[in-house]
Amino acid sequence: MELALLYSGGKDSSLAALLLDTFYDVTLVTAHFGVTEDWTHARDAAAELGYAFETLELDREVAAQATARMVEDGYPRGGIQRVHEHALEAVCGLDFDAVADGTRRDDRVPSISRAQAQSLEDRHGVDYLSPLSGFGRGAVDRLVESHLDVETGPSEEIPKADYEGELRQLIAAEHGQAAVDEVFPDHIQSYVHGRR
Repeated sequence: MELALLYSGGKDSSLAALLLDTFYDVTLVTAHFGVTEDWTHARDAAAELGYAFETLELDREVAAQATARMVEDGYPRGGIQRVHEHALEAVCGLDFDAVADGTRRDDRVPSISRAQAQSLEDRHGVDYLSPLSGFGRGAVDRLVESHLDVETGPSEEIPKADYEGELRQLIAAEHGQAAVDEVFPDHIQSYVHGRR
């Protein structure tokens, strides 16, 4: 069966790919808004891991809605959730039997409820999988350490292809760098360079 995994090039989505490829033909799909070329980081990580790779351009209006909400809220949670839900809807429209993401049990954002998962499956005729939903941060970190070569560091310094980079650029263009600094707390990101 063919599966599309939303892919950022980070440790969680890379570990999800490793867990799923026993059962599915996995294609890593990076959703983006066409604002930056950050998707190339995910393409390079996918190549290092040996997976097929595709990109999927998302609706720029969703990016505008997400950034407006982030600036209004003063934090990224609601905007990131909106973008992730849109990305899942979009990837469900591709020709795959199943779709998946790298969300973990401990993630607050993004997250997909059981009702949302069932709705995706019913409306699109696909299986939705979240292979890390039973794994806490410690378990994920231990598995990643033993199976993946990972670089970690501050979000603004690590090459990545998640939604954050493009959303940061859009906020900076409209509201300035100070708004970006206010919306996004300091946090650590990861980028996968290959398997161990």
